[in-house]
Amino acid sequence: MNVSLSFCQPSTLCISKRQLLPSTSTPILFSFSHSHKKRRHFVTCASSSELPLLPFPIDQVLVPSEAKTLHLYEARYLALLEESLFKKKKFFVHFVLDPIAINDTSGEASFAARYGCLVAIEKVEQLEIGALVSIRGIGRVKILKFQQAEPYLTGAVIPLLDNIPHSDTELSSKVLKIKEALRSLNSLEIKLKAPQEALLQTLTANSLRWSENTPALDCDNSFIPPLAELVSFAALQPVSGSSESELLKLQKKKLRAMDIKDTLDRLEDSIGYVQDNISLVAAKLAIQSLDSRL
Repeated sequence: MNVSLSFCQPSTLCISKRQLLPSTSTPILFSFSHSHKKRRHFVTCASSSELPLLPFPIDQVLVPSEAKTLHLYEARYLALLEESLFKKKKFFVHFVLDPIAINDTSGEASFAARYGCLVAIEKVEQLEIGALVSIRGIGRVKILKFQQAEPYLTGAVIPLLDNIPHSDTELSSKVLKIKEALRSLNSLEIKLKAPQEALLQTLTANSLRWSENTPALDCDNSFIPPLAELVSFAALQPVSGSSESELLKLQKKKLRAMDIKDTLDRLEDSIGYVQDNISLVAAKLAIQSLDSRL
């Protein structure tokens, strides 16, 4: 493998790569340079942690409180899993590769390493080939630099938390409102008969329950967002029987939510999204009721 590493600016990492995502075996080529995208400003912690990093395409961003199941079977990712389980207290970082440019000479695309999320491994099920790994998003992180490229990526990360310029009363009011909206949505979803291949109906309830009762985690507390910030992400889950266009809308919402640095703004955004979903599921229920009478 031919790997060259350089680091220009701590706030931005750009990767020029020949296949970095899971399920590939092509050599990796890295270069780090300045991105022209607008920088985000968050509350950060001075101390950093070195953790394994697992990259995904831009349409697979993971938000705090979200649960996800991965099928890992390549040797390098099983090595990453072993490192996380036995040396990193069941933690690693999920991040996405955001395409930013294409080299006119080589035709090779450049990608920014963005939307990092610290994840905890909740369950591992061994398979004949590889393992099913259940993970949970904990909180956003910033990748400061890559430490190694093989057999898998590792890097130094610090937590990213919202600025909190609002009073507890303002936040509590919005948190209560989104909780009520999510419970109403969940009640409607339970009544909706989704096809067997549809996503589980309890994803939003699952994320909300975890946010409200975050288990004790063996990590620096600065990586764990406060309740209001966690709840602001809990709404960003697919509802039963979501169409492709609805899932695309959700992905855009998740990207926006990861960029927002104000908890109240994200809560208001999420409340609007949940209310839209309540109307959507109610309409589907009405159609389902009419069909059952025919």
